[in-house]
Amino acid sequence: MVRIIIFAALISVALMIYTLIECARTERHRVRSLPKTAWLVIIILLPLLGPGLWFVLGRPTAGASKSPDTQNAPDDDEDFLRQLEIWRRQQQRETELKAREEELKRKEREAKKKPNKGNSSDDSDTPSKDS
Repeated sequence: MVRIIIFAALISVALMIYTLIECARTERHRVRSLPKTAWLVIIILLPLLGPGLWFVLGRPTAGASKSPDTQNAPDDDEDFLRQLEIWRRQQQRETELKAREEELKRKEREAKKKPNKGNSSDDSDTPSKDS
């Protein structure tokens, strides 16, 4: 009988240590039902019941174990592709804007040159009074 009690105590301690470590390593936002510190206290104060409750109510689900920070290839990441398309459009707009500005500057230079040429026409084209 004593052997069974010692074996049960060893199992209880091992289970408690395992659940304490698992609870301590789990990220705060992934713990279910209660805050992380409350789970640590429950696991310590209730030797067999605490770890059992942790496995049933507090432990993160298997589907939640995948972190959202996993890296994908750039062509698989929709956010990256969306940002790349936005960047490409901005670059295209900037290029078009620069081309328009250059065209306006060129037209302004031409407009300034034309009136000067028209005003500077020499009087030799007009017939002289002498002839």
